[in-house]
Amino acid sequence: MHSAIYLLCSHEHNIWLLNSFVLFLIFSFCTCSDTISADKAIRDGELLVSKDKTFALGFFSPGKSTSRYVGIWYNNLSEKTVVWVANRDNPINDTSGVLSINSHGNLVIHHNYTTFPVWSTNVSLSQSNTTNVIAQLSDIANLVLILNHTKAVIWQSFDHPTDTLLPYLKIGFDKRTNQSWFLQSSKTDDDPGTGSYTFKFSTTGKPQLFLYNQNLPVYRAGSWNGRFFTGVPNMIRQESTLKFSFVEDENQAAFSFYPLDRSRIYRGIIQKPTFYQGFIWDNQKDQWSRYWSAPTSQCDNYGTCGPNSNCDPLDFDDFRCICLPGFKPKSPNDWYENKVSTGGCVRKQDASVCGNGEGFVKVEGLKIPDTSLAIVKGGLSLEQCEKECLRNCSCTAYAVSDVRNDGSGCLSWHGNLIDTVKLSAQGQDLFVRVDAVELAIYNRKTKGGLGKKRMAAILVASVLAGVLLLSSVYYLWKRKSEDEMIRHLNQDSLTEENDVQSNTHPNLPFYSFKVIMAATRNFGHENKLGQGGFGSVYKGCLVNGQEIAVKRLSEDSGQGTKEFKNEVTLLVKLQHRNLVKLLGCCFEREERMLIYEYLPNKSLDFIIFDENQRSSLVWDKRFEIILGIARGVLYLHQDSRLKIIHRDLKASNVLLDAAMNPKISDFGMARIFGEDQIQARTNRVVGTYGYMSPEYAMEGRYSTKSDVFSFGILLLEIIAGKRNTDSEIGRASLNLIGYAWMLWTEGKALDIVDSTLGQSYPSALVLRCIQIGLLCVQENATNRPSMLEVVFMLGNETPLCPPLKPAFLFVGNQNLQESSTSRGGSSINEVTETTISAR
Repeated sequence: MHSAIYLLCSHEHNIWLLNSFVLFLIFSFCTCSDTISADKAIRDGELLVSKDKTFALGFFSPGKSTSRYVGIWYNNLSEKTVVWVANRDNPINDTSGVLSINSHGNLVIHHNYTTFPVWSTNVSLSQSNTTNVIAQLSDIANLVLILNHTKAVIWQSFDHPTDTLLPYLKIGFDKRTNQSWFLQSSKTDDDPGTGSYTFKFSTTGKPQLFLYNQNLPVYRAGSWNGRFFTGVPNMIRQESTLKFSFVEDENQAAFSFYPLDRSRIYRGIIQKPTFYQGFIWDNQKDQWSRYWSAPTSQCDNYGTCGPNSNCDPLDFDDFRCICLPGFKPKSPNDWYENKVSTGGCVRKQDASVCGNGEGFVKVEGLKIPDTSLAIVKGGLSLEQCEKECLRNCSCTAYAVSDVRNDGSGCLSWHGNLIDTVKLSAQGQDLFVRVDAVELAIYNRKTKGGLGKKRMAAILVASVLAGVLLLSSVYYLWKRKSEDEMIRHLNQDSLTEENDVQSNTHPNLPFYSFKVIMAATRNFGHENKLGQGGFGSVYKGCLVNGQEIAVKRLSEDSGQGTKEFKNEVTLLVKLQHRNLVKLLGCCFEREERMLIYEYLPNKSLDFIIFDENQRSSLVWDKRFEIILGIARGVLYLHQDSRLKIIHRDLKASNVLLDAAMNPKISDFGMARIFGEDQIQARTNRVVGTYGYMSPEYAMEGRYSTKSDVFSFGILLLEIIAGKRNTDSEIGRASLNLIGYAWMLWTEGKALDIVDSTLGQSYPSALVLRCIQIGLLCVQENATNRPSMLEVVFMLGNETPLCPPLKPAFLFVGNQNLQESSTSRGGSSINEVTETTISAR
């Protein structure tokens, strides 16, 4: 009996010892602390847990991956949901990881057998503070690095979001500190590395929330209008459960939210295929429930219907795209028959919207157009906004920036209206500029009525009839003047292969020499913007306040007449956001002048080749410029009504508007190709040293691939901040192409990157751009990609072919700076003569 009791007690004792041992093991691998200090790290298998037990931090492996990452996840949910990853692009391949604070006061991830970090917070501290640092996991999932004695925050994970938007976490930017907060997708469920999609605010115009794919806009949530983002009116349905906060001034824009019921768990995540999704935790079903996602329809895709149109997502049975008032389809056959809308809409022919009784038509309930292209003026009411827009002939439309219309701001667009969408509820009103005829029709439809109103309408119609009669007389006179100008041009033009037929647009304004003299203050030196082989460019201001740039051809310009004819012929037929806009011309006595839109930031070469200027040109803006140039050249080659070869694409021929958007200029050397034409040949080679393709410079053969070559040079110049023709002491190659190729073959291509960028650029994307540039400058034209392929490669992560040897055009110690001189040389057989004109 005693033996039995002894055995029983001994057995119970053994169980107690076993339980104690298990508990010991559990607590040895798990710490309930919420802090890390210089003498207390956490290893793979240990955890930090926030004070209220809501969040945990530790090492984990996502999905089917065996790689180890440090992340933060919900501690008390049955479904493990990671909301932040530290080393998302630098995983550890085993379980030897340690998260600690090093001797410099930084939070680092490293292997337990080395102190070399694979990830670090990378902050700089004074020596006296390095031992005072602790890291703490807060109850809102913010990992904070603080000075323990002062509680000052020196780094926090909320400043470096990954793919998840949490309550109290903000997204936006601060220009004063150069800080930006945005979400970036993961590559896959098994790989949390940075993917191609970002959810962030634009910094130009009125700040807007965009979804980008490799910096190409995919979806636009729009700007904040006082209650919600203009493209997400359903946000107001969440006002009873969520509190939204948006702070905006000239230096910053920041958005955040939090639940009014703190027990409810919300999160947003950016991921494919639905891009952005909002979730709430369902306690009854013990799972996440989606309450919002974007995009939700075809109209949510950025620019679905092209410029100056309105996309209606509720029109399921017919074409979703409608031209805005005063506009018509650019390509009627594509629009009406094929239901292809990418070309968008253009101003109706013969519509006069400058000083001829024009006005505005209200289009209700919209996601207003892309406000990064708008001018913002604070403190103006709706009525003041209308007056401001009406007095400027280039103003296309206006709206107020706040739905409360409390004088908080006026938005005005001075070009194409992009990404306008009809909303079922809570949309804003857009006021679109139309001519007098369109305005009368609109007023008749909306006001109607009898008596005085009807009499007023009849009176307006009578006045309009008189205006139309006078306009017809003016049109006939103007057409006669245009014919006279074209006759002069044709008389002065030289006969050359592929000569462009003079067929100008009947609506191209003609300015008198007196008007241009007044606008430029007699071509005063203070208004001179630059000089080229063609002559000079001046800034001017018309009487209506519109700023212009005047290109005045010099009398002794040997190529003036031909260039003048080319630009008039081509630019009136080309409309693209990345091409400079021709406003009119002057052909009076011996004067030949072209009038363009004024672009305040001059040309790209003024910025990219100046060390002080280019230091302010961050990578994201450089990439936007590269994309804009690529889209502009693609439009010339493929998407315009004419197939155009520019033949002189270079940094000085890329102008920059107020938002630093690129616009290709100088079409004097351009040539029109037939639809099926592949290449042409000339005896007069024109262009700029350093940008000309080898087959063009040496043999006079040019094609779309000639422009591709020039684009490749320009792309490399933007990345390097140096001219292709610059020679550097100690550099093996005399030009940038050769240097880039040498570094590429040595596996050191990133050494070409402009030093003013420091390390603040995505190395993978920059390396991809360098590879695309080298593909464009391959010696054999057939190996170069088309511009369509270039745009696709820039916007996607598809694998690229390895580049072949580029064309090295320049050897020896030549002076290869841009020049406006010409030189001639006979060919070997002396049957033809080739003239190379450098500009």
